[in-house]
Parts: sequence; C-alpha cells; structure tokens
Amino acid sequence: QVQLVESGGGLAQAGGSLRLSCAASGRTFSRYYVGWFRQAPGKEREFVAGLTWSGGNTNYADSVKGRFTISRDNAKNTVYLQMNSLKPDDTAVYYCAASDYTHQRIPGMYHSWGQGTQVTVSS
Repeated sequence: QVQLVESGGGLAQAGGSLRLSCAASGRTFSRYYVGWFRQAPGKEREFVAGLTWSGGNTNYADSVKGRFTISRDNAKNTVYLQMNSLKPDDTAVYYCAASDYTHQRIPGMYHSWGQGTQVTVSS
C-alpha cells in the first residue's frame, strides 16, 4: 500500500483560490491512478479529479471543470489540486486516494486514502 497525506486546506472567500497537496510515501506511487474526492456533511463522497501518475491524463467532475486543475510533481512524489474560482458549494473535506485502475470515479475502487483536509468557502 501507499501512504497519503493531504495538506493545504483552509478558509477561502468565494472567488478565491486554494492549492491542496497529496504527498505519497511507501510503495512506488507511479504505478497508481490518483484521485481527489470530497465529502460535504450529510452527502456522499464524490469524485473531483483524477490523474494517471505516469501518463498525466486528467479527468474532472463537471462541477469543477475549468476551475480546478490536478497536477503532479514526480520529484516530490506529490499530487496537487489547484482550486480557483471557489464557490460555497466547494466546502467539504477533500481526500486524495490511489487506485490500481485508471479513470475511476467510484470511491470503492481506491485502496489507499489520506486523512482528508477541510476546505471551507465563505460567501
């Protein structure tokens, strides 16, 4: 398994930006598909964005397309989620996760999860 640690969450105003980081350790990260998910109170965990670590192919939920960007830094074994034009509806705990399968949007297909980082967007 791979260990994942998220950071970068916090409080932002609507229209603002935050950048989340997902640092990996343990097994070679490059073999996994990495996804960002979020979960708001009372709601199910939902897919936000995904990235093939080696190939760089990206995938986004419609709700964040054009506002969020997922990227990676191979040297730092870290995946980022740049979040721009934030909305109050983006408020949630954000998680990164690793899967053996590419382009997965279902949480059950991911085997390793971070502890999550809170993002709160005020109106």
